[in-house]
Amino acid sequence: MAAIRELETDIYDYIVCGGGTAGCVIAGRLAEDLNATVLVLEAGQDSADLENVHMPGGWSNNFDSVTDWNIITEPMQGVNNRQVKCSRGRFLGGCSGVNGTLCIRGVKQDYDDWEMQGWSGDEMFKYMAKAETFHGKDWFQASKKDHGYNGPLHTEPHELAPISELVKQSLIDQGIPLHEDMFTTGETPLGCGNATRTVHQGLRSTAADFITQGYRRDNITIKTGATVNKVVLSDTSEGLRASGVSFILENGETGTVKVRKEVIVSAGAYCSPTILLRSGIGAKSELEKLGISCKVDTPGVGKNLMDHVLAFVFYETEREGLTNDYLAYHGDGLASSYKLWKDQKTGVLSTFPFGTFAYTRLDERLKDDPLWTNSPRRAGRDPMDLTSKQPNLEFWNTELYGGPKQYTDFPINKKHAFAMCTLLFNAKSRGTVSLKSADPMDSPIVDHNYLADPLDLLALSEGCRYANEILLKGKGTKDIVKGSWPPELTHHTYTAREQWVPYVKQHATTCYHAGGTCKMGKADDPLAVLDEKLRVRGVKGLRVADVSVMPVLNSGHTQMPAYGIGEKAADLIKADA
Repeated sequence: MAAIRELETDIYDYIVCGGGTAGCVIAGRLAEDLNATVLVLEAGQDSADLENVHMPGGWSNNFDSVTDWNIITEPMQGVNNRQVKCSRGRFLGGCSGVNGTLCIRGVKQDYDDWEMQGWSGDEMFKYMAKAETFHGKDWFQASKKDHGYNGPLHTEPHELAPISELVKQSLIDQGIPLHEDMFTTGETPLGCGNATRTVHQGLRSTAADFITQGYRRDNITIKTGATVNKVVLSDTSEGLRASGVSFILENGETGTVKVRKEVIVSAGAYCSPTILLRSGIGAKSELEKLGISCKVDTPGVGKNLMDHVLAFVFYETEREGLTNDYLAYHGDGLASSYKLWKDQKTGVLSTFPFGTFAYTRLDERLKDDPLWTNSPRRAGRDPMDLTSKQPNLEFWNTELYGGPKQYTDFPINKKHAFAMCTLLFNAKSRGTVSLKSADPMDSPIVDHNYLADPLDLLALSEGCRYANEILLKGKGTKDIVKGSWPPELTHHTYTAREQWVPYVKQHATTCYHAGGTCKMGKADDPLAVLDEKLRVRGVKGLRVADVSVMPVLNSGHTQMPAYGIGEKAADLIKADA
């Protein structure tokens, strides 16, 4: 990659605040007009030489360092007053360089539910496909018409470890049928399949690829180490307009750049609302407490925070060769695996250690539970406000021990462990993102409010019970599970939902899918910050474009929606220009 250039001028056609997943897509697509000048301001460093970004198995080494925003939630009552680490990529490419590489788009009904013109399921799936170049494999039955083949994002299916093949057998045996490429088609709320990954030939493909390597254009200026403070707003004859952006460098120096056409805030669910708030866009009463002059009284900024709350449940197996623990935790396994990746870009570090994925619904399992049956619901919807076309839960297995960094009971001494993970869709609990101060170097105050709604706790607990049943009864795994991991735990013996409640409250964590804090919505929605074209209401020349715009999260992972939102935003901006 060419060296990151210093700012060459003090005025640009477009300024993109945040060089993360959506931001890089937008900058790259806008720069296709060679007459347009585009500036990307990124708080972190260039990712070109960050090995743990390009090596898929090195993902967690980016956390708890300068490459992480190091955001930690407030204590949350619903999870035993625990604080949860919400790591985010702080470098060019953002979370596309630390996420699970998973291309799980959700189902089309998710986007239809937004009820926003131009954002239907069909339209979003086309935009997600536009971003990718899919590389098939002979053994994978791809839905070829649903993939893209011309985008900068390179994707391919994941070759399963033996434990994942056994989990797949158990899922099928317990009534969750195989639909191999279901996470691309968006039509299947009940089934299991292979989740394609943003990995190709042993290297992670990230959003930075949209503005680097073969897509580096002379009309893009990339400024790393530049934390956006606020959008400069000016009074004009047509009303309030975004006229520039102020930022602060790592050495403490400050700067301001001007914009001719538009500022696009693309800093993610935690940082996009804080940029707006520091700019004077937010709830007036909250801004005044911090000494920030309110320019636009928009109470929805920082509200409607959503996530996919997740529980890892680990199991031990005595059967050698099923999990990949021996390649990471036994003897010199990790050193050998690292050498294999360095030399050949193959082996366990060349991919992400998640295996078979599945969707399921809870109607039948909760049909006799009073909380479920007595909860209010809209016509044709369940208590979680989902239709029969949408899953309540996602299951997947890990291919070795591990996940978030708090899991440190590594199975050394020839032990073998794996997890069944349960992820809850459309949680009813909502959280907030707010400012600690007007200082852009202060981390935001994040309260995810996990499991505050009793229905969320009910659904996630039942999900863990269901996943446990699949493992212990399914023909692929019933004979290979020795017990819980670590061995002192006994969750593999739980049969009643009530037994799972304490476990879930103690172990539920983030899936790093925060969204919704700069919500797109109709004009009569009091929490809607943006219109259907991602324009900030009350300000000309200012948009937000990342997963913070999502009115409701998809039934999947948020990486591909972030790419789709970036692609759609670029088209909207070009059309208005």
